[in-house]
Amino acid sequence: MKKDLHPQEYQLVVYKDSNSGDTWLTRSTASSKETIKWEDGNEYPLILVHVSSKSHPFFTGDEKVLDIEGRVDKFKKRQEAAAKAQAARTPKATKNKKPKEEQKI
Repeated sequence: MKKDLHPQEYQLVVYKDSNSGDTWLTRSTASSKETIKWEDGNEYPLILVHVSSKSHPFFTGDEKVLDIEGRVDKFKKRQEAAAKAQAARTPKATKNKKPKEEQKI
């Protein structure tokens, strides 16, 4: 294995979800110029995140299910609609007229 591949500078960092406002203290190698005073009275670097498990729709249960029907059913409906549209566009067949009598030479 390669030596010195992983960082060794772990420190306590506060992450803050900018959408929900939730904060949590954890160890990380990330650093920041911004700091925040934590509940224990100490100041820690502050890392802002846009989405976390506290605000992501999948984890909060707010996810909307848009696909009610299956893909195959949707495809079949589109195929049937296309066939109907094609049939409406083509002129209806007229009755075949009797063929002209062959000319005798």
